[in-house]
Amino acid sequence: MAGRRKSRRNFGRIRKLPSGRFQARYPGPDGVLRSAGKTFATTTDADRWLSKKRIEIEEGRWLDPAEGQTTVRDWSARWLAAVSPQLKHKTQASYRSLINSLINPTLGDRELASLRPIAVTEWVGAMNTKGLSASRIRQAYRVLSQVMRSAVDNDMIAQTPCRGVRLPRMPQTEPHILTPLEASRIVRSAAKPHDLLIALLAYAGLRVGEAFALRRADIDVSAGLVLVDENLAEANGKLVFDTPKSHQKRLLRIGPSLAKRLADYLETFEGGDDALLFTTPAGKPLRYNQWRKAYFDPAVAAAGLTDVTPHDLRASHGTWVADRYGVMTAAHRLGHSNASVTTRHYARPVAGRDDQVAEAADSWLSGEDDEDGSTAGAT
Repeated sequence: MAGRRKSRRNFGRIRKLPSGRFQARYPGPDGVLRSAGKTFATTTDADRWLSKKRIEIEEGRWLDPAEGQTTVRDWSARWLAAVSPQLKHKTQASYRSLINSLINPTLGDRELASLRPIAVTEWVGAMNTKGLSASRIRQAYRVLSQVMRSAVDNDMIAQTPCRGVRLPRMPQTEPHILTPLEASRIVRSAAKPHDLLIALLAYAGLRVGEAFALRRADIDVSAGLVLVDENLAEANGKLVFDTPKSHQKRLLRIGPSLAKRLADYLETFEGGDDALLFTTPAGKPLRYNQWRKAYFDPAVAAAGLTDVTPHDLRASHGTWVADRYGVMTAAHRLGHSNASVTTRHYARPVAGRDDQVAEAADSWLSGEDDEDGSTAGAT
């Protein structure tokens, strides 16, 4: 039985198998004897592998191989259950949909430890070949990255396979920035009381869901203030009230004219403090697609404009405010915790400003500006 003879070492054991190859086994930190995931051609190779495994254990880098055998399907389900309490309902629904429809069908049965960057690259490529949008592919990859990063953080695997993967580029789309007068034409063309809702998008910078969630108690017409502390979102066909995006509650001041129009509306408003300001004719919360088709798009057409979305009004508001009062003020109005979000997605150069800068620069060159570098009449 020479082929079965065991060789004892300071760490681990090596034995020769009937095939002629060698098996290495070692005790983990928990005392359980484990076999290497492969066999070796020589005892030297097996001994070298055991030496590396001993160093991993001594340095605290050892991972239980059984943990890495957990499937992507099982770990993603556990991860989603763990993070869901911190997520908005719409985000939860989005993550669950991406996992069930795009991640699990291809990668769900793979063991965590077996997943390599090439498999993730092939998965991304297959989605691209199927014609999925760049946005959808990037969303799915971002969720998989979070799942795999959590596996690393929990010592399931040594490193994430979501690395070095090239993703499809997002198409560059610019918001349609309206002038204040163009936005005013849309407001004047809208059916009541949806003209007020549209005015809040354009002249207070509200998100559509925030405007849909406004209640009577959120409006202080005497002080000219609007409290934004709720958002109405649609997830898997269900309407859900939640906190605003990024959980940024804010108090906004509105102009006297808009405050007066809101006051006039509230005088005839029959609901109590908790009642929604804007609803369907049946008194139900608004749904974006239905509201846009019934009220917003007709107002845009009646105003003689095209290719305008409700979000464009918010982007326009951000641009107007940033241009005149600075990015930080615009970030507050829009409810951004980071001003870089404002500049990246909302604030855009205002037409004609470059000509004004050139004129100002000419006065600087001629020495006609004030000592502090400002020109007369500059804002």
